[in-house]
Amino acid sequence: MTELETAMVMIMDVFDRYACTEGNKDTLTKGEVKTLLEKEFPGILGKAKDKDACDKIMKDLDENGDCEVDFNEFIVFVAALITVAHERFGNKPQKK
Repeated sequence: MTELETAMVMIMDVFDRYACTEGNKDTLTKGEVKTLLEKEFPGILGKAKDKDACDKIMKDLDENGDCEVDFNEFIVFVAALITVAHERFGNKPQKK
């Protein structure tokens, strides 16, 4: 597989790994989102002092208001994070 294909499979695997722990295996519950953020993005939620941080992130991710995050909503989140990372780190010349 190409690097991009590998990255896509890894993103799908991460979603599926966390989505299968509670309820519907095709969506993330609030608890699953919290666990995913703590383990995969510890800088976003893992060290947050604000106990409502997960609630805010969940509300932002849950575009259709069904109290779950489906794969499309998750991908929008991942794409937003990639965009921020690219703007912050991707445009710098690489050191040789």
